[in-house]
Amino acid sequence: MELLQKKILTEGKVLSDHVLKVDSFLNHQVDPKLMKEIGKEFAERFSQTPVTKILTLESSGIAPAVMAGLYMNVPVIFARKRKSLTLTDNLLSTKVYSFTKNEYNEVSVSGSFLQKSDQVLILDDFLANGQAALGLIDLTKQAGATVAGIGIVIEKSFQDGGDRLREMGFKVESLARIKSLKNKQVEFLIDNRKEVLK
Repeated sequence: MELLQKKILTEGKVLSDHVLKVDSFLNHQVDPKLMKEIGKEFAERFSQTPVTKILTLESSGIAPAVMAGLYMNVPVIFARKRKSLTLTDNLLSTKVYSFTKNEYNEVSVSGSFLQKSDQVLILDDFLANGQAALGLIDLTKQAGATVAGIGIVIEKSFQDGGDRLREMGFKVESLARIKSLKNKQVEFLIDNRKEVLK
């Protein structure tokens, strides 16, 4: 997705060979126009896939997931990282490792919102080692629902999460696939080929 790639190049900050900071438009401050286009792109990429719910993690996955839900006309559920007094009935929980925070979080959703008949599209902001996606897959399976696909805003293709999920048989659509962050430069994989946009 060229619009997203340009935004990463102009506003993203490479902090190390493994960390890209995009808090000016995705992870802290949110660019609504960009999120709208991201939602539209996900809807187009999964237009031939039956989807009844979108599942994401709080908090950075919520904005792109809501926009995708708007275009796909399906509800959006976000797994909570914090305990809530109101989230007690039929609770589904799993542990997810955060690469950027270097810690495990227990994430939960109410099983009332995920049914066995649901076809769940998992959406998230980043894909690195795949831990967040695997956690959301686990929650979906606990509910007896089906994973319809996985949508990612930014995939760090030099880490193994994307390959692992694809090898497991999941349809993974990433809007920007990063080949490298070496030398504080962002290099992209274009259309899943080894082409580089600088």
